[in-house]
Amino acid sequence: MINAVTDSGLGTAWLETLEHQRRLSGHTLANYSRAIDVLFKLKDRTDLRDLDAQAIRRFVARLHAAGLTGRTLALTLSAWRGFYRWLSRHRGFSANPVQGVRAPKSPRHLPRSLSVEQAQQLLESVPPHTLATPKGARDRAMFELLYSSGLRLAELIALDAADGRLDLKQAEVTVTGKGGKTRTVPVGGRARDALRDWLKARALLAAPQERALFVGARGRRIAPGAVQTRLRAWAKRQGLGAAVHPHMLRHSFASHVLQSSQDLRAVQEMLGHASISTTQIYTHLDFQALAKVYDAAHPRARKK
Repeated sequence: MINAVTDSGLGTAWLETLEHQRRLSGHTLANYSRAIDVLFKLKDRTDLRDLDAQAIRRFVARLHAAGLTGRTLALTLSAWRGFYRWLSRHRGFSANPVQGVRAPKSPRHLPRSLSVEQAQQLLESVPPHTLATPKGARDRAMFELLYSSGLRLAELIALDAADGRLDLKQAEVTVTGKGGKTRTVPVGGRARDALRDWLKARALLAAPQERALFVGARGRRIAPGAVQTRLRAWAKRQGLGAAVHPHMLRHSFASHVLQSSQDLRAVQEMLGHASISTTQIYTHLDFQALAKVYDAAHPRARKK
């Protein structure tokens, strides 16, 4: 019991370090917290200092057998590895048993994105009476900005109306992404027009003194679930089905810019990816599109 209390305290101390020094997002912290809870349950009464690589591999095998994917296990191991690294530096642990342990590979699922035509259908075929309402103007501005600048949903929601981070004259927006990293990305002409229309109507929805750029039904900063619900309804109304989600607009932005520019480094910067390997997944999306064209057009590709 004493070990359990001590372990819990160590886990809390590590998470607080991540929150205050590395300024990780609430979503990432929640994932790390869950991973540490899993570690504590798996080790049961064993002391953290007594775990070795063989024990960690057994834990991974149990989790894999329970249905966790390779990607999920890789994220879990990353959290455990970081925890033990912190224990070594700040609590005198002599070894990191997670070092060198790898998650089993699983099939890589490419992110879903809209085609250029579907993106145009989503954003351009909107009835004028819908855009004439404050909510319609807000929705159009949110979705145009997500697609125009490749923002994450959390980055969109965190924007304030008058802090200078959204500069329509300079056609750019500055956001703080994962790990507290700040980046500035362009804002396209259609998105700027939509944002100007929303800023004119914003006072009709926003509560007094509310700083958020985008607000919900009660006039306060809009919630992630509200953005997702509005986009699903918007996409369904435009004939795209209800499977469109905010991150799909970010995927579509990356795929379409990469197809046109072939500039992987520029797309990496605009997306705020720490590693270019993360951005390279969009080259696979581009190849898939080329492969479909090849299969349809090449006389030796078609089946008889």
